[in-house]
Amino acid sequence: MTELPARMRVRDAELMRALAHPLRAELLTYLMAVGPRTASECATAVGSTASNCSWHLRQLAGFGLVERADGDNSRDKPWRATQVGLEFEEFSPDPATQAAQLAVLGANVAGDQALTQRFVDTVETLEPEWQTASGMSTYSLRVNSAELAELTKAVDDLLRPYVTTIRTDAPPDARPVHASWRAFPRIEADGKPSS
Repeated sequence: MTELPARMRVRDAELMRALAHPLRAELLTYLMAVGPRTASECATAVGSTASNCSWHLRQLAGFGLVERADGDNSRDKPWRATQVGLEFEEFSPDPATQAAQLAVLGANVAGDQALTQRFVDTVETLEPEWQTASGMSTYSLRVNSAELAELTKAVDDLLRPYVTTIRTDAPPDARPVHASWRAFPRIEADGKPSS
């Protein structure tokens, strides 16, 4: 198998704070999922205005995360994601950097929840084959940290060849699909890990 392109490693707290903005996070995720789109198309997809999306897309461009793509005219050229994904390192001991990391994580969780809820709210409008193919599963695992790291890597290795920004051999009937893997120690209501 050929080597897949690397994700951008995000270490800069300023970039993390920019990515913690919910609309920017949603715009970047959208462009990575569907490919080049105009600010107007982005606005329709994320429920904002074209001018607001355009401003936030320019902010993302300033960090090298999106760029203008070739379009039909010079007035409303599409934007495209420049990265195949983002990778965040382990939590920093620096409080300011850790706060930025947690803010990005929060924006990503909120985006994941919003996409999941949209699916639940509209599943009956999907074609039967897409209803059948879709799935949500919950598991309660008992693993140690090394096993969890191994399992997370195995899931990533399985899914990465299908990532929109990487895949070049998608069949004509392929659609953007949201997939997420969440795996972390179960925390009880008192804030302590389950044992």
